[in-house]
Amino acid sequence: MHHKHGFQALDKSLKDVLSSNLLFGGKVVVFGGDFRQILPVVQKGTRQDIVNVSLCSSYIWSEYNVLKLTKNLRLTMGTPSSDVEETRLFAKWILDIGEGNIGCPNDGVATIDIPDDLLIKDSVDPISKLFDFVYPDILQNYENQHYFQDRAILAPTNEIVDKINDSLLKFFPGDEVEYLSLDTICSSEYINDIVDTALYSPELLNGLRISGLPNHKLVLKVGVPVMLLRNLNQKEGLCNGTRLQIISLGNVLLKPKLFRELTLAIQF
Repeated sequence: MHHKHGFQALDKSLKDVLSSNLLFGGKVVVFGGDFRQILPVVQKGTRQDIVNVSLCSSYIWSEYNVLKLTKNLRLTMGTPSSDVEETRLFAKWILDIGEGNIGCPNDGVATIDIPDDLLIKDSVDPISKLFDFVYPDILQNYENQHYFQDRAILAPTNEIVDKINDSLLKFFPGDEVEYLSLDTICSSEYINDIVDTALYSPELLNGLRISGLPNHKLVLKVGVPVMLLRNLNQKEGLCNGTRLQIISLGNVLLKPKLFRELTLAIQF
């Protein structure tokens, strides 16, 4: 949260409750956040209006002690020193973009030079070139659990994710298995109400594209990597974002495995 009025209101409340004129009533308050993320929203506000309501424009900003995290333990634990240095340089490049240190001086718009080793230069079929870069020799390696453990493709929108998934699925051998979601509403939730089923037609329900939920039609093959969208069992590492690999597909059940060899059955 970057809105200065929220922090100032908290400061005033703690002063009143603790009967103290010290900042936040003398209590130590820790805030966490990233100023490169979304700024406060001011309806029809100018750039000056937005800056004015941000935290760094508050009267309490001068009293803050800013602490910065400098080491990414998640990416550096157990990795070779050469990879750690490469990760550090890439992280610094990303931060420099966020700070506006890359490219010419700008007022919100700038041209940034991207290193050649990060570019896909094929303008005719860039997705195939992306697959070749991220998943080289996929037919020879897709059964190796470590192959997918070290690789992933990120995309900015769900539409691009679907396009990449559909294209990548064709590289895997074997038959496709199609799973469809339930496309009727649960009537038990409307026992005392009259439900207009026309408002919830199968066509409408099948066409929903909701963040955090798979699409109506899920097409899979044995060997493909998948990702959980719900916390199923945190102790076993089955959390939102956990990646698994399909080892068996049935009419009702599919069986994936974690990249560390844990087997699980998920019922549709």
